[in-house]
Amino acid sequence: MRAVIQRVLRASVTIDGKLHSSIGKGMMLLIGICDEDNEDDIEWLAKKVVNLRIFDDENGVMNKSIIDAAGEMLAVSQFTLMASTRKGNRPSYIKAARPEISEPLYEAFCRKLSEVSGTAVRTGIFGADMQCELINDGPVTIIIDTKNKE
Repeated sequence: MRAVIQRVLRASVTIDGKLHSSIGKGMMLLIGICDEDNEDDIEWLAKKVVNLRIFDDENGVMNKSIIDAAGEMLAVSQFTLMASTRKGNRPSYIKAARPEISEPLYEAFCRKLSEVSGTAVRTGIFGADMQCELINDGPVTIIIDTKNKE
């Protein structure tokens, strides 16, 4: 699994011109899933995300987790994160898991993220044409790949 995590002041997902989900201060997560991903990746990534210390403490130092900062989370499936750009100029998505694999894993990740954080996680709609809007705070953007755990 690959995640792009952005610390945001606010973020939202619009589908068919209608607001679907929105959050205030917190994290916007874009989640990419490959064929090799499984429950271990979900567990590891959810714990890693929730414990990332990317929110400022009272001294302006990034020392607080999403839980410490009482922030919100918005997680959106993003198969293009699995793009390969090694050859030519047209990205290949062959590493991205097919929807019958990735949709259940994305939904399980969102549930695990909610369980580990103790708060509701807002989402987009898997496979929908979504317009994502955010105000990146910092900017702070972190990329995590479960294939690089060690």
